[in-house]
Amino acid sequence: MSTFEAIILALIQGLTEFLPISSSAHLILPSQVLGWQDQGLAFDVAVHVGTLTAVVFYYRQQVGELLVGWFGTFRGQYTESSRLAWFIIWATVPAGLAGLFGGDLLENYGRSALVIATTTILFGLLLWYADRRASEKAALTTLTLRQAMFIGIAQAIALIPGTSRSGITITAGLLLGLTRTDAARFSFLLSIPVITLAGGYKGLQLAQQPEPVAWSLVLIGMFVSFVAAYLCIKLFLQVIERMGMLPFVIYRLALGALLFFMFL
Repeated sequence: MSTFEAIILALIQGLTEFLPISSSAHLILPSQVLGWQDQGLAFDVAVHVGTLTAVVFYYRQQVGELLVGWFGTFRGQYTESSRLAWFIIWATVPAGLAGLFGGDLLENYGRSALVIATTTILFGLLLWYADRRASEKAALTTLTLRQAMFIGIAQAIALIPGTSRSGITITAGLLLGLTRTDAARFSFLLSIPVITLAGGYKGLQLAQQPEPVAWSLVLIGMFVSFVAAYLCIKLFLQVIERMGMLPFVIYRLALGALLFFMFL
């Protein structure tokens, strides 16, 4: 992988990790269109670390409050932050179980252009439906455990390539009546344990491989994905406040159509 390829792939990963447009749909394009080789395990770990650092840094104050609140529950102290922290933990369980028992199967048999094109369009239309009927009357403070688990199950479905983790969790939040901003915020906070688990799993795989690591490309991938993901979160929250989800729905439909054209 060249430096140019590393920058482009890190940009794609950083931008698409949090936009509701599917990272797998975009990462398939360089290999299908340009013939680029797989980015490799070490680079995968690097961009996971970069995007994880970005979301933690962006929400650093709330992440700190969630950690303090969560540890406080072991001393019998219950707050709004501790409640939300436990909701995030429980909502991560479905994706963790799905990844543990079905992740390899989906990775091996679900990454075809046809599957990704279909899910890109299908879940794009579902996002449009949820955004159109969104009541936006609920806030994170009113979220129940059952509703958090509903979003968590939606996150597990995102293991199907082309679905978009952020896209389907925001869709679920909107269907529950959350405001666009709170649906996105819960989606981003929910990504922290999932990205940590995925990055840790890939890190263990990397530790067992004897192949040398191109550390310069790893550092490039980490830095570029961090910057891209941080700016992406900031701009995305501004866009949905003014325009809703329609721009991303239109983009998903166009991307899905392009992938169908490539497949046919």
